[in-house]
Amino acid sequence: MEFSQLLSLVLHVDKSLDTMLVAYGPWVYAVLFAIVFAETGLVVFPFLPGDTLLFVGGAFCANGAMHAGLLIVLLILAAVIGNTVNYYVGRAIGQQVYTRNYRWLDRQSLEKTHAFFDKHGGKTIVIARWLPVVRTFAPFVAGVSGMSLARFQFYNVTGAVLWVVVLVMGGYFFGNIPVIRDHLNTIVLIGVAAAVVPVALGAVWRFVAKMGKGGASGAASD
Repeated sequence: MEFSQLLSLVLHVDKSLDTMLVAYGPWVYAVLFAIVFAETGLVVFPFLPGDTLLFVGGAFCANGAMHAGLLIVLLILAAVIGNTVNYYVGRAIGQQVYTRNYRWLDRQSLEKTHAFFDKHGGKTIVIARWLPVVRTFAPFVAGVSGMSLARFQFYNVTGAVLWVVVLVMGGYFFGNIPVIRDHLNTIVLIGVAAAVVPVALGAVWRFVAKMGKGGASGAASD
């Protein structure tokens, strides 16, 4: 199988996991491990479909095509190891990312994640698991920001366990319901929006409150 074909299968995992199972057999576990590791561990792969992959994997476990316990353990390991690698890369590069132009790094995504990290601290590592793109950059930013390894790993493992177990078991119990299976992409987008919107509204609320205080202070000084 050519690389372009494999990439197409990966990017459309909701429709192609059965093809991957036929093509790779038991090695599909290694493929899924690699996808989750790459999305969480390498900042050049924020586009990989982590949420969809976990949910669809759970649905295939319910059909008996895969083993749920093995899949969950492997994907938790992939998520934890990926974040750890990403953290160490950020720690090694440090503040250079803000003074040098790295072509492989999406600076806009980096800056957004850094702002998110500054507002939410360590819990960003847990929250970010549910936010595409942000989950790829969060451990990198944690390393750049000098977050202690022990604190990072606490949130890293907690977030990985919650993310993998909830989505895989969600797919296990609900992934084979026709209306869910046929509208999986829409459901994933709704789930992402449900995670992003409260955070965005919170940020807007704080911005408005800050502007209100600034206006009040200006009026008082007049």
